[in-house]
Amino acid sequence: MGRLMRAPDHSATQSNRKKTAAELAAEMKASFDQSIDKVKEMAEKALAEAEKGVKLSEKDKGDIDEGLAAMNNLKGRFEDLEQKLARDKSKHTGPQSAGRRFIESEAFKAFAAETRPRGRVIEDVKDISSLTTDAAGSVGALVDPDRSPAPVMQPNRRMTIRGLLAPGITSSNIIEYEREKGFTNNAAPVAEGADKPESDIQYEDKTAPVRTIAHWMRANVQILADAPALQSMIDGRLRYGLAFVEEQQLLNGSGTGENIEGLVTAATEYAAPSGLTADQQIDTVRLAMLQVTLAEYPANGIVMNPIDWAVIETLKDGDGHYLIGNPQGAIGAQLWNLPVVPTQALTEDKFLVGAFDLAAQIFDRQNATVEVSTEDGDNFRKNKVTIRAEERLALAIYRPEALIYGDFGRVA
Repeated sequence: MGRLMRAPDHSATQSNRKKTAAELAAEMKASFDQSIDKVKEMAEKALAEAEKGVKLSEKDKGDIDEGLAAMNNLKGRFEDLEQKLARDKSKHTGPQSAGRRFIESEAFKAFAAETRPRGRVIEDVKDISSLTTDAAGSVGALVDPDRSPAPVMQPNRRMTIRGLLAPGITSSNIIEYEREKGFTNNAAPVAEGADKPESDIQYEDKTAPVRTIAHWMRANVQILADAPALQSMIDGRLRYGLAFVEEQQLLNGSGTGENIEGLVTAATEYAAPSGLTADQQIDTVRLAMLQVTLAEYPANGIVMNPIDWAVIETLKDGDGHYLIGNPQGAIGAQLWNLPVVPTQALTEDKFLVGAFDLAAQIFDRQNATVEVSTEDGDNFRKNKVTIRAEERLALAIYRPEALIYGDFGRVA
């Protein structure tokens, strides 16, 4: 009776590349399946011989016992590998941050693995970051023994404006478009055979240049070997810093120099329609919505400072009941059936109401990109590394009349 095929000795057959747990598990499963088939074959043969009255030899008994022992051993090793694989899969589930994608990129791993990294590595993180000194141009030393690998950051602002706007991408450095500036509608009933009236529409050429938002930090070169700290720097400071300025530009950019023309800059000034007056901030928002509607656009959002939203939520009637606020409720921020977006990027006592998705569109030319270099300045002499993040984007304002910007009049 043939002898059972044993599993290959992985420790004795090392290849140039170390096999992953998944690869070892696949090989182990194949060996385990072969051992089961072999033991089954020996058992069937022994049963057939027993039915014929042939007594099982001591050698055959030994082969079967050895086969069963080897199969059980393979089963135990296979289960161990399965558990290891499951643990590995559970370590990094769900979406990964920009910093984690950077430190796990093959380009960065190869760069950081060098004894003395020289040169630079660039990685597009698409999402678009600790501090022991206050010296300008330095983020201090993040690699400290026996300390938490992730530094404690200052609180970050939640970014909201980008989500209101239509998304887009471009491969150019400028967006050109035609914006309607006048429409004379002479459509009218016409008698048979009579001349038809002519209407007229005028356009103006507009451009939205692609602008760059960028900054950099310097750290000790040891940060390359400390993945959690590097990830924290990228996510918590470099990437966040870009998003912070982006939000300011999207709202308040002046359009001059290297600044984006923001929504507030291009918006139409609030003017209560049809001689109506607003007694409270809630009324002002409703009349701004009406102004958008009369311009033939459906408003889809309200932007205001968190202070003004708190004032509105705490308004009470004569009996002390909240008008819209509910301290025990969990309803999202809404006013007149529209979502309210509180952000400190908008000045206190100001508001912006509009059909944001129809009024403007973001064009991403270069998503947030992180670049690490040891060659900048005197990094080699001081054993430092420069980490830079930048992005490029444009904002096209198609319909200024779909954006209404005004003053609540609460602050003198």
